[in-house]
Amino acid sequence: MNHRNGPKLALVILIVVGCQQMVRIVPRALIQDSEQLVVVTTPNWTSTTGTLQRFERARTTSEWRALDGAIPLVVGRTGIAWGVGFDGVSEEGPHKHEGDGKAPAGVFALDTVFGFAQHDSIQNVKLPYVQLLPTTDCVDDTASTHYNTVVDRATVPRVDWNSAEHMRQVVQYKIGVIVGYNATQPVKGRGSCIFLHIWAGPESHTAGCTAFDEGKLREIIMWLDPKRQPLLVQLTNKDYAALRTRWRLP
Repeated sequence: MNHRNGPKLALVILIVVGCQQMVRIVPRALIQDSEQLVVVTTPNWTSTTGTLQRFERARTTSEWRALDGAIPLVVGRTGIAWGVGFDGVSEEGPHKHEGDGKAPAGVFALDTVFGFAQHDSIQNVKLPYVQLLPTTDCVDDTASTHYNTVVDRATVPRVDWNSAEHMRQVVQYKIGVIVGYNATQPVKGRGSCIFLHIWAGPESHTAGCTAFDEGKLREIIMWLDPKRQPLLVQLTNKDYAALRTRWRLP
């Protein structure tokens, strides 16, 4: 098992300036092709709490409609920061880096579910499913060729990392969704292993993921449909309001 997700290549622009790789994502194009949005907003860049609301539409030319009311959630222990590919969106706000404790801000694909259960027990899940094994790692070692990849260390030719999340050991990873952050030709050091997962409660926080109630997470997982190009939109309230028209958000 070796899994890395990300937005469509046509919607990602790779730029090389000197020896430095830069990524530009075209959020309006991603949203234009989507019929399912998971919208997360936080009061400000350092808030560790926020809200989540689902939106859908019958076709890409239809208007968005809210499926339900907003629910509470938690994000990184130091808030959120612009993810790779969104550095030029605004002059305000920090930029995400490995180990900063921030969840990424921007627009990201939701295209793989993971969990402890065996495949045959989650047959109604429409997205691809990865069962977490005792040997499943998410690699956060920037020196590894598997950086920002969920991989089975028992099946790779060589374990070239010294740092990784041993996912089967994390109770909150009983069920979750891989967020396609920094996934298309990952930029080393800009953050890794970003998920939607179960929270430890409303007073908790994460290392950079987005977490909320298990029951709601399972409901969202059953709703996500790869044919409808589901996306996570994660922004501060202020930036959501500023970008709503330009990105054609609900």
